[in-house]
Amino acid sequence: MTVRPRKHIHLAAHFPGVNNTTVWTDTRSKSQIDFASFEHLARTAERGLFDFFFLAEGLRLREHKGRIHDLDVVGRPESLTVLSALAAVTERLGLAATVNATFNEPYELARRLATLDHLSGGRAAWNVVTSPDAFTGENFRRGGYLERADRYTRAAEFVATARELWDSWTPDGLPRPFAHRGRHFDIAGEFTVPRSPQGHPVVIQAGDSGEGREFAASAADVIFTRHGTLEAGREFYADVKGRLARYGRAPEDLKIMPGVTFVLGDTAAEAQERAAEIRRQQISPQNAILTLEQIWGVDLSSYDPDGPLPDIDPEPESTLVQGRVRVGDPLAVAEKWRTLSREKGLSIRQTVIEASGRQSFIGTPEAVAAELDEFVRTDAADGFILVPHLTPGGLDEFVDRVVPLLQERGVFRTEYTGTTLRSHLGLPEPVWKG
Repeated sequence: MTVRPRKHIHLAAHFPGVNNTTVWTDTRSKSQIDFASFEHLARTAERGLFDFFFLAEGLRLREHKGRIHDLDVVGRPESLTVLSALAAVTERLGLAATVNATFNEPYELARRLATLDHLSGGRAAWNVVTSPDAFTGENFRRGGYLERADRYTRAAEFVATARELWDSWTPDGLPRPFAHRGRHFDIAGEFTVPRSPQGHPVVIQAGDSGEGREFAASAADVIFTRHGTLEAGREFYADVKGRLARYGRAPEDLKIMPGVTFVLGDTAAEAQERAAEIRRQQISPQNAILTLEQIWGVDLSSYDPDGPLPDIDPEPESTLVQGRVRVGDPLAVAEKWRTLSREKGLSIRQTVIEASGRQSFIGTPEAVAAELDEFVRTDAADGFILVPHLTPGGLDEFVDRVVPLLQERGVFRTEYTGTTLRSHLGLPEPVWKG
């Protein structure tokens, strides 16, 4: 009988962004733009031997009822600039930037990513995202020109073109001319940056749609997913891994890492109490109404957060809230929330807390370590991207209390054994295709 080797857990740290994960009212919450905040979280992640540090992107300040949303973070610094600075204060930690494939061009972005890979000694990663909305496009010359159906075809060609550019230098350091002729890009010339230390920067993709899963199976090294429950994780894992073979890829060529949150306590009861308090802080009365307006698409400011849900139907085509992703079918989500509210006798705020403010892993450090291990051992994930609820110190407790327990279980590294992000993730260096 063949004994399956113990799967090791991959961990990454997400710098908290614009959503209501962060508890802004906590006195320990600090600046979202000062370099000290980025440095603190990155150093903590490296102390915890994490694979990489992950930055989101915001190309436009989000609006609510035609005004800048006043519950959001103030300022969204450019990711690659921040990560270039972090490369100087870290040694092994991977550095992952979210950069939009809709409003950038392959030559310039490939050059910036290759530069970061050289500066960091092979630790760069690119989280590929797309944008179909004209609201974000107003910040750019081309505007919202890209049809939704075209966003993944452009992204796929963008990634393929970037890889052609990275391969235009030979492994022994000789530049060669490149030429790409495609539907979205027609470029030729010579790339200015030699082949980087890990061959290509690691490509991350975030997307749960059928198109997104197929794109990840064909082109990504890591997929960042929302599936945080065990059952949903297993279904997603099996589906995406099952798509790899038709692209000539093995299951281990793509790492699946859901974004998750956590709350620790000395006892299970204490952890649950802390989690409930955090949820109340994350979903203030004002945030509860905002969340509902995202789904309903209408002004609900006259509704009492401690009262019942609206009995009117959502407006699916509403532009009341701009710059936020409306997840799922609003009519279906509204009906699901109404059912939850009726069954449990919940107010608007209580329903939002119950439906959208829940932490993924809650318990003692021992319980959380065991649950993380179970997810990976039973193929619900290859690892996790941790999103702390405090900036910048929200990761400290996990590194101090959970990481040692994962190491004792033999499922997490006790030291870095390589220098590049590909080595941390167990990904092969890409074969040169010059």
